[in-house]
Amino acid sequence: MQDVLENYSTEARNEASFDIDRKSALEIAAIINSEDKKVPLAVERALPEIAALAEAIAAALKKGGRLVYLGAGTSGRLGVLDASECPPTYGVDPGTVCALIAGGAEALTNSVEAVEDDGGLGAAQLKEINLCKNDILVGITASGQAPYVLGALAYARSVGAVTAAISCNQNAKTFTLAAHRLFLDVGPEVVTGSTRMKAGTAQKLVLNMLSTIAMIRTGKVYKNLMVDLKPVNQKLITRAIRIVKEATGCSREEAEHTFELAGRQSKSAIVMIRLGVSREKAETLLEESAGCLAGIPGIDA
Repeated sequence: MQDVLENYSTEARNEASFDIDRKSALEIAAIINSEDKKVPLAVERALPEIAALAEAIAAALKKGGRLVYLGAGTSGRLGVLDASECPPTYGVDPGTVCALIAGGAEALTNSVEAVEDDGGLGAAQLKEINLCKNDILVGITASGQAPYVLGALAYARSVGAVTAAISCNQNAKTFTLAAHRLFLDVGPEVVTGSTRMKAGTAQKLVLNMLSTIAMIRTGKVYKNLMVDLKPVNQKLITRAIRIVKEATGCSREEAEHTFELAGRQSKSAIVMIRLGVSREKAETLLEESAGCLAGIPGIDA
């Protein structure tokens, strides 16, 4: 294992931080900040692969499939974070974007490192959620070698699901099991091997892109407004009303009134105001356009 680790770019020593233990807090902050600036550039180099995977995710969601993230440690937690934000932001059912982490719920707040070495655990978790050929599995692991993720990707392939891997090592084993390979070349970490830093930041940026692009491509966004958000608290109710106002140019009073008439559904309220139709007609038009506001004739007139 020691010989293998030496070949991982995520385990290499960073020349910029060789003497970091002798630096002041400000100097350390400057080094970390300088290294962090490299992360968006690494993500930029992977944009074609990110876009291709996002399109595949959108296509799967349109057919009733699911986006499943899977990872261990920081990688797993980032997947859980992204998945948990999709229902309130885009109004999707909780099971549409889901995440599995080695060690389960306990691993979200506590370190449960040994479980990532269990090659059968990921596959077992996928069986529990009945992963099928309509789904997409995104395996997330900075090194690209975690047996937990490798086992899950192998199982996903065996059932015909689309597979994807996100890693910060070019020779990641996960890439051999993935149809979509996202290599994020962030280079060595400031603290050697601490992949919660640059690698984690890069993974978070990519997960943001994947879910956001997929939701935009499935009609969850109109212009740049999150028109399918769930108004489950006062802040989100206020935001939803503001979205109706922004999308239609109406007064706040009309936006509030129509929002209530529409059953607190921003999309329906927007159609009602822009086209001057009833709630029932608005809902019919949305159904005919598969929920995409831009696909409704006359909506932008």
